[in-house]
Amino acid sequence: MQTRHPGLAADQPAIAEGRLVKHFAISGTCGAIPARGPLTGLEDDEDGMSEHGFKRFRRRRAPAAEMPSADGGTGPAEPPRLAAPATLPQAQLPARLPEPWDRIRQVPFGKGAEPAAQLPLVSRFRTSPAAKSFDLLRTRLLHSLKARGWNRVAVTAPAAGCGTTFSAVNLALSLARVPGSRTILMDLNFRRPGMARALGIEAQGDLSAFLSGSTRIEDQLVRPLPSLAVGLNRSADQNAAELLQSGSCAEALDAMMLRSGADTALFDLPPVLEHDDTAAFLPQVDAVLLISDGTSTTAAQLAACEKMLAGHTELLGVVLNRARSTDSPLS
Repeated sequence: MQTRHPGLAADQPAIAEGRLVKHFAISGTCGAIPARGPLTGLEDDEDGMSEHGFKRFRRRRAPAAEMPSADGGTGPAEPPRLAAPATLPQAQLPARLPEPWDRIRQVPFGKGAEPAAQLPLVSRFRTSPAAKSFDLLRTRLLHSLKARGWNRVAVTAPAAGCGTTFSAVNLALSLARVPGSRTILMDLNFRRPGMARALGIEAQGDLSAFLSGSTRIEDQLVRPLPSLAVGLNRSADQNAAELLQSGSCAEALDAMMLRSGADTALFDLPPVLEHDDTAAFLPQVDAVLLISDGTSTTAAQLAACEKMLAGHTELLGVVLNRARSTDSPLS
């Protein structure tokens, strides 16, 4: 996928240091200078001609102009006084408008989640092995993205039940902990949208309206954390594949990344082998992160996913979820 992402140096002429000296040559014989004439007001030097044969002159100071004083006499004229410049009112500059990211509404998350749907969030268990595993996955992911200039990642699985939403949410929470970063997480599983219910956040509206270009990012996204914005979906859409490969969807996502200034965007998508939604959305992402279930995913399923993704996008890696070994990244 193509990445969506000089000055003229005017040569300054060198200025030679030094002073410009003008030389004048005077030839001929110097004659006598008349006492009056064009040089009226100059006093003759009493010593006559100088040792070089030229008459030296000294300019006489001009008398100061006089004007009548208050007592009727005369005195030196005072210099004219200039009026103080009028003080212009300071221009009233308009207040600086907040960035689109700052206009995204901040909301608490997790309080209203249903017990059966609430996910174990690593942000609440920072010392757990799972949290450390997601932090390691985050760091490796960022290294790969920065090395290639990528910022859009699809998170999907071969089949339902592999933990795609669990992995996408916790990876986004780990990314949001990087100082000065901005992360966007979007629920594009139109078949079974569940991120809003799992996080306990009320969805702003139908995500399909946003992808169609009729809703602004600050009206659709919410921020559970200052550095994390989520796009939630509250209703299913069986025509998701057509929407995800439309031109309006591509334009909406490009505008979202540009206006928000997000560093990374994660997209939670339906299973690869069950619907064509993920295949339709591949042109909008730089790479795919594949989630596998250590208790159910087969090697044949992973091979089928790799075959389908080949030639369309890059496979960043396969994350093993629910692994039996404690040495697994997500055990």
